[in-house]
Amino acid sequence: MNTIEQNEKTRNLLIKHYRSYPQLQIQDILKFLYQSAFGCEHSVSSLETVIENISKEYNNISRDIQFEIEPLDGDYCRVPLSCLNKGLSVNTLGKLFFLSAKKETDGEKDLIKKLEIALQLVREKLLPFSENDFERAVEEWKANDFPAIRHSEVFREIYMPSYRVISNKFIPFLSLFIELDKRLEKGTVKLAIEGGSASGKTTLCNILKNIYDCTVFHMDDFFLQPEQRTPERYAEAGGNIDRERFLSEILKPLSKGETINYRQFDCSSMTIGEAEQITPKKLVVTEGAYSMHPELAKYYDFSVFLDISPEIQKERILKRNSKEMAQRFFNEWIPLEQKYFLNFNIPEHCNMKIHIV
Repeated sequence: MNTIEQNEKTRNLLIKHYRSYPQLQIQDILKFLYQSAFGCEHSVSSLETVIENISKEYNNISRDIQFEIEPLDGDYCRVPLSCLNKGLSVNTLGKLFFLSAKKETDGEKDLIKKLEIALQLVREKLLPFSENDFERAVEEWKANDFPAIRHSEVFREIYMPSYRVISNKFIPFLSLFIELDKRLEKGTVKLAIEGGSASGKTTLCNILKNIYDCTVFHMDDFFLQPEQRTPERYAEAGGNIDRERFLSEILKPLSKGETINYRQFDCSSMTIGEAEQITPKKLVVTEGAYSMHPELAKYYDFSVFLDISPEIQKERILKRNSKEMAQRFFNEWIPLEQKYFLNFNIPEHCNMKIHIV
């Protein structure tokens, strides 16, 4: 996004914020911009305190109040505590809030730019404040080195804000977290994460590990062994993965609650490595294309498909790989994935589809 586009985005978000909260005060505009620039780093101490505070606040709000997720002008959103009504656990929301806290090194520079745009909107009478009052408030705030700021008493009384500032990288997966929390409350969960190359499967796995401390298995550890690499095998839809070994060594023992002997395929030596004994945790995640092959799908409790456009997929692959390796994705691996997705209608057979943008 270029500077003109970013400035227009800031203008539109500030105008939308005012229209959503017509009784807001200058202080509330400043808070909106502070959170946009700095996120929630100032609000986070320990995870235990974060979870305790969310629990206390949630117990004191009306369950009838519903708010939408509100985008801020940056890398964060305001996520209402009412999302807990839908099944998201206090622990999960607390961890998302805690994981969203980071030091924004360019925060002050970004904030100053946004304040200039807000002042221009005041001058254009698109925000309901006097120019002198707004400039005075900003100068006083700046003189104190832009400390964190609270909502105004007027805003709190009228709108009763109850939310946490969460990084945008978590927002697409909130519906998945809600589903997992509801299922984990009842017992164990075996989850499959499907999707094409560069769709964010590994990223999602890392997020899940940070939130749930789950067990993760990767389909990339089950490449075909040398004797399996025949023209007939590669002609099969979904044939370019050792699903037989994954089924016998992972999914079947997992279904019986047994310890897993996890053996990873080593591409450099074309051999299978030594076994690592793994005791499955409450949430077990299988990550990778081909994880929802018809011979494997019945062993999961839930599945999600990460849907990425060809344009974004290509952009990501070119960014992450050499030109030669990228061509292997485009010419070999992605066509095999697409053949498998289409032949078995994989996106529609998954319980949830998440669009990656």
